[in-house]
Amino acid sequence: MTSDSRLSTSDLKRCRWCGTDPLYMEYHDKEWGKTVHDDDTFFEFLTLEAAQAGLSWITILRRRDGYRKAFANFDVKKVARFDEADKVRLLHDEGIIRNRLKISSAIRNAQLFIDIQKEFGSFDKYLYSFMPNGKPITEYTGAHVSTAESDAIAKDMKKRGFKFFGTTICYAFMQATGMVNDHVPECSFR
Repeated sequence: MTSDSRLSTSDLKRCRWCGTDPLYMEYHDKEWGKTVHDDDTFFEFLTLEAAQAGLSWITILRRRDGYRKAFANFDVKKVARFDEADKVRLLHDEGIIRNRLKISSAIRNAQLFIDIQKEFGSFDKYLYSFMPNGKPITEYTGAHVSTAESDAIAKDMKKRGFKFFGTTICYAFMQATGMVNDHVPECSFR
């Protein structure tokens, strides 16, 4: 073995929450905590995190491809135009969580997402207007379920009419999209 050889994936340290499930590990290693500034990705995670309310994240992660198919590959403009026929179609789609309220909220949230894009220029600019100095939080301060930032974002989004996006879901969204880097200090992916 040469001195510049890379560690094998089995030698890497990960945050404990991802356990040994290969799907969870891949998500942890390649996506979770990576800073996003792309509105399409923000809409995807907004939809997935809202669907996760009351469920485990792995449940949603295992249905992610189903959500992509069901929700027009997370094309916010297409989802915003979904009608009653689409709601019925989604209620029968076994690839997603078939909850009437969550399906309706995903469509309404898409419409509100577009309103924010029009008002702020992008959803990214809107979100980062709540962040200290408009930047991600990279200093690890321990495990949280919410912060002052997630409280403020969730409160404002609720005022705007968003559903299934309280402060705890908002904080998970922030972790997923790298608005906050919560990889533990010993994690190889920090």
